[in-house]
Amino acid sequence: MKVNHWSLPNGATCVVADIEHSTLTCIDFWCKGGSLYERKGEEGIAHFLEHMIFKGSKNLKEGEFDIKIESLGGSSNAATGLDDVHYHVLVPPEKTEEGLQLILDLLLFPKIEQDAFEMEKEVVLEEIAQNIEQPEEIIYMKLLKECLTPHRYSKPILGDKKTVKSINAKQIKLFHKDQYIGKNCALCIAGELPKEIYSIINNSKLKELKPIGEETHLRNNITFNKGYIKETIPRLEGGRILKAWKLPPAKERLIILGAEIAATILCEGKSSLIVKELREEKRIIESIDIDLQILEEGGLILLDVCCPKENLKIVEIEINNILKELTKNFVTNKDLDRAKKLVTNNIYFGLELSTQIATTLGNQALWGRPQSLLQSIDDISYWTTSRLNDLIFPLFKPENAFTLIAEPE
Repeated sequence: MKVNHWSLPNGATCVVADIEHSTLTCIDFWCKGGSLYERKGEEGIAHFLEHMIFKGSKNLKEGEFDIKIESLGGSSNAATGLDDVHYHVLVPPEKTEEGLQLILDLLLFPKIEQDAFEMEKEVVLEEIAQNIEQPEEIIYMKLLKECLTPHRYSKPILGDKKTVKSINAKQIKLFHKDQYIGKNCALCIAGELPKEIYSIINNSKLKELKPIGEETHLRNNITFNKGYIKETIPRLEGGRILKAWKLPPAKERLIILGAEIAATILCEGKSSLIVKELREEKRIIESIDIDLQILEEGGLILLDVCCPKENLKIVEIEINNILKELTKNFVTNKDLDRAKKLVTNNIYFGLELSTQIATTLGNQALWGRPQSLLQSIDDISYWTTSRLNDLIFPLFKPENAFTLIAEPE
């Protein structure tokens, strides 16, 4: 597979990955337009814009984009995150040029008409109403609010009813104008590519992105608040223990890889340290998972335990004891070798499809961190038990965490 990067005169970054005999080609457009860039009182505007973009553009009536993509034998999707937003279409290789034209027509010139705006606002408000009723979401947003306030990451991507109700169409247009500019955007196409792919991209409407927009200085250094709270949550089934620790920014790729190895040692598979002891042997937990939330200004290590309500106290003690032992040569080379194999496999599994490759390369290009798709596999060998003891396991110390204990109401 050949991968090439370049930039257009307006600052937009382009990357293509030629995958011979790929049955589908993915066109993935990325923008630094996540909720991180929202102004105070505009929480939810980035997600709202994602909705409005699909309501039609200068060259496409509402619904026309979906019909045309489907007529090509393709599909589309989009997602708004804390840092960025991306849109992708999946098409047969011979329809790449048409697919690119359609997605750029949709993204770069949205109409955002008043009638459609008012109708879609009700859709977004209903989505918020449904979301805030979910126990999982209540717990997660409570945790983010407690451990990350006042940073923008502590705010829900959907916004809340008050902020979304106050947003007007003019604000959404301005957000698009300011964020969807050359230097904030990246395009990745992965799959079997037409011979003229470079000419197709260079002469596409991507070149019509403005090179600069109004500078916004909204970001601030992330703060992490240690702490401990107990909550009762409506409709929660059983007890939950959530722990969060500060994770370095996304650019610290080697450290994040080490944290992924540590998380695997602790919680992935029946022979992982916590699962083996607390679920398989002592049978006091139902499930446990550690997830790395990798973010540009500093992420989180999130541990999530489900157990019977009556076991909450003993489970918390047992987990803290295991975490305290990590830096005392508690982890063996056998544990490490097993985790390295699992992490390696996960990297391979995450690069099997053109969509996965486009997502990885597009995100790297957007944030200026291009590297070989398999660089992380080479980097795994850096991590020894000694280096994990020195650099990674201290991140997991119980005293460095924010802990939320949730019980059913």
